[in-house]
Formats: sequence, C-alpha cells, structure tokens
Amino acid sequence: MTTPPLPDARTHARDPHMKIAEDALRAHLTEPGWRFVAPTPAHAGAARLSLRAHSDPDAAQVTEALPGEPLDLLWENAGGWAYVRTAHDHYLGWARADGLHARPWQPDLTVTARRAHAYAGPKISQPIRAELAFGARLARGGGEIVTEQHRRWVPVTLPGGADAWVQEVTLAPLQCDLLTFALGFLDTPYVWGGRSAWGMDCSGLTQLVYSAFGRPLPRDADQQQQALAPVTDAQPGDLAFFPGHVGLMLGDRRMLHANATHMRVTIETLGEGEYGTRLQAGLSGFGRWTP
Repeated sequence: MTTPPLPDARTHARDPHMKIAEDALRAHLTEPGWRFVAPTPAHAGAARLSLRAHSDPDAAQVTEALPGEPLDLLWENAGGWAYVRTAHDHYLGWARADGLHARPWQPDLTVTARRAHAYAGPKISQPIRAELAFGARLARGGGEIVTEQHRRWVPVTLPGGADAWVQEVTLAPLQCDLLTFALGFLDTPYVWGGRSAWGMDCSGLTQLVYSAFGRPLPRDADQQQQALAPVTDAQPGDLAFFPGHVGLMLGDRRMLHANATHMRVTIETLGEGEYGTRLQAGLSGFGRWTP
C-alpha cells in the first residue's frame, strides 16, 4: 500500500524531531516511533495571541489569534510554549501557553468595530482592560446595559474570565458593503503575521475583509489564490495575486493592499508609477469568490 503524501505543514501538525504528530496524520506517518495526539479545544486570552514559527520570542510571527478565538491545543514544551492551530483557518504556530486557555468558553458576542477597547467600568475614563478588534469573541456579562451620557455600555466577560464593559456600538452589525468596509483599514500599520486593525499583513487584510461577509479564506496568499476561481479581468472585490503578495481590487486597476513598501495599507494603481509598475510586472492573476 502506498503511503499518501503529507498534507500542508502549515495546517497539519507534525514535528519530525520530537516524532509527534496529530491523530489525523496516522495514515501518512507509518514508520515506527511516532506518537500521535488528539487536539484539545482552547481559546486565545484577552490579548491578541502571537503565533510564531518556532518556540522562541524572536521567531517570526506567522499569524495571530484574536481575543476569544477558538484554537486547537496540540502539545506544549518545557519552555512554556504551546503548539496551537487557529480553528477558523487551521493555521499552525507556537504561542506562549500563558496567553491561551483550555477551559470551556462559550462566547456569544462578536466585536464588529475595527478597533475597540474594553473598560473596567461603564465610563470612558475607566481603565482599559483589553484591546479588541473586529472578530474578537466575548461573553455577555451579568447585569443590565448601563446608559451614561447617551452611551450604552454592555457588561461582558473577557476571555480568561475578567469582567469588563464595552460600548454597544462596538458590537453593532455591519451596515456597509465589502469595499466600504475594506477601505476603513486604509493606513492601518503593516505587521507581518497581523490580522487586525492594530496591524496586518497583505493576506491578513484580504482574509479579514472576506470573512466579514461570509467568505472564509485560508491564511496565506498562495492558499487564497488556490481557493478562488481564476479570472482574467478584475472586478471590484476580486483579489490580485503576486509572488508572496495579495491585494483587494477596487476596480479594474486600483488595488487596496497591506504592504511593507509603505508599511501600511495603501491604494495603488496597477501599472502606474514606480511601485504600480513593479506590481503590474509581478501580477500572476486575479481570483474571484464563487459560492
């Protein structure tokens, strides 16, 4: 019997040095000595959780989990690091174990503001308890909504169990289309591996914008290109792909993207100016969402 090829190491957990892998790889790793583990449900704590390429604080960040987002906990090491996988896109990385929680968590609120804060009390002068971002998960706390100077404050429980308050407007449903929502991230700082309005990379931006409108995408640009239908002529909302890069088309040539050239989210016109000309030369195609 032929052993099936190993799936993508970015999403399927294995460590050939420790000879440990997740249960799903039993059919792929048939030589003796492998130990297989079942993932344990966990979730990120009240702060954005950095996932790194190695269990080292100086290792590159590969992605991040937002507060309260579900994770798979695969294994831990003696240095206080945990190998985890984000539940929404199945992306793997090493995170500090003290930044996640393995106890049960049933959030029922989702932050819809691009950036927001949770406060110690129902007043803007209260200490800030947590930095939140679009997609962060919270639980409704006990007690009633408090109105203060026409502001409506919702009691919440942060991931990890701390009580806090957020303004109701940070939880309001989106009232805009995909492109308008995306343009709200203009000038967001560029951060490798980031996926929030506090800092994001190119595929973090496109993944976040698409997911806000029920279009789940994988994490990296090459994965996103494989997930979408290739098209020749761009329409607003399509993605444009380049070697190791992706952007969101606003028209047939204008593109919104998080980039390390300007170190922020900017708009470029393909084929125009020095940077736009370089981008046009590297364009490998467009991708379109097909339900």
